[in-house]
Amino acid sequence: MRWSAPARRVSSTRTAIFAAMSLIVVAACSPASSSDSLDIVTADGAHHPFHVEVATKPADRERGLMYRQSLSADAGMLFDFHQDQLVSMWMKNTFIPLDMLFIAADGTVVGIAADAVPQSLDTISSGQPVRAVLEIKGGEAARQGIAPGAHVVHPLFRNGH
Repeated sequence: MRWSAPARRVSSTRTAIFAAMSLIVVAACSPASSSDSLDIVTADGAHHPFHVEVATKPADRERGLMYRQSLSADAGMLFDFHQDQLVSMWMKNTFIPLDMLFIAADGTVVGIAADAVPQSLDTISSGQPVRAVLEIKGGEAARQGIAPGAHVVHPLFRNGH
């Protein structure tokens, strides 16, 4: 009987470790704090709707789209920095290519980093102060004709509804 008690403790410890690791994975893959819709209006007047997760908290912004295996063409993540500031992003632990749209406080797209390389540790700078960054599936900006000068319509920006 003496050996069975440690075996049970090891089994219980393994179960506890497995449960804790499962919670970490679920937390890492769970959506950011809220979900919303936005519209991007391109120079030709076309409207491109997206369903986005809105990352407003530092932990949500830090995690971003890490560990995701896919992203639909009409989905993305909107990073709200609450005020205009120079922003640097990276692709650490991000497994899918992304387009990063750098957005001014009035909703104007002021820059795009297209097809950011998955898992790259290179920093990608906004180049100027921005209020937010929208990450969408890599190649979608070009495919949909989204370029600097396009307008993002969302309550986060002064133009929001």
